[in-house]
Amino acid sequence: MTPPLVFLPGWSLGRGPLHAAIDPLHGQIFDLPGYRDAPLISDFAAAADDLAERLQPGTTLGGWSLGAQLALAVAARAPEKVGKLILVAGTASFVQRAGWSHAMPPAMLAEFAAAVAADPAAILPRFVGGFNRGDARAREVTRQLLDLADRLPPAATLTTGLNWLRDVDLRDLARQVKAPTLLIHGAADPLMPLAAGEALAAAIPGARLEVFADCAHAPFISRPDDFLARLTAFIDD
Repeated sequence: MTPPLVFLPGWSLGRGPLHAAIDPLHGQIFDLPGYRDAPLISDFAAAADDLAERLQPGTTLGGWSLGAQLALAVAARAPEKVGKLILVAGTASFVQRAGWSHAMPPAMLAEFAAAVAADPAAILPRFVGGFNRGDARAREVTRQLLDLADRLPPAATLTTGLNWLRDVDLRDLARQVKAPTLLIHGAADPLMPLAAGEALAAAIPGARLEVFADCAHAPFISRPDDFLARLTAFIDD
């Protein structure tokens, strides 16, 4: 019997953009804390533990962007629950820190957080358009993501996610992952640079990195057929 597949969305957009990639694999999408009916959990580790409690042992767990960070934390903290791990546009640290330069400067994230607090609806198109810069289908991918996005969650939920992106450093946890791991990364991702994906893949024992040329932050929208083929091969391996 094939283990269940569970996938975690990224910040702000919700589950909508992921259905076309996950539904054909008969997977489930778990909302991040504070989205839809999921209660808000402000502590990142507690949120990861809450997700782990809801998984069957041996689940194939995947995540995109912020969801990838949560999936990584679950795999390290509850190894019995994760049989395989899929990280799409993942990173160990969203912001620059000592020894981790391939990331956003903290001041830039703080400026973005202030703009979100002032007018989240206005900032969303700029955010999505920005993380698709460099994609061969940037305009179309941006339009699709915005069309498919869920309704924005409450402001406290958006702020919690941005606080996680500011504070979370998963470099130590990455080395503890025991599950076979596939990383999928866009070569032109301006939000999670390819160097971050390469460093994360090097930190996770035995991890495999698949790089999608001409893609930015959403390879499942940019190259859906290739994305589905990679996931299927990894799950069936």
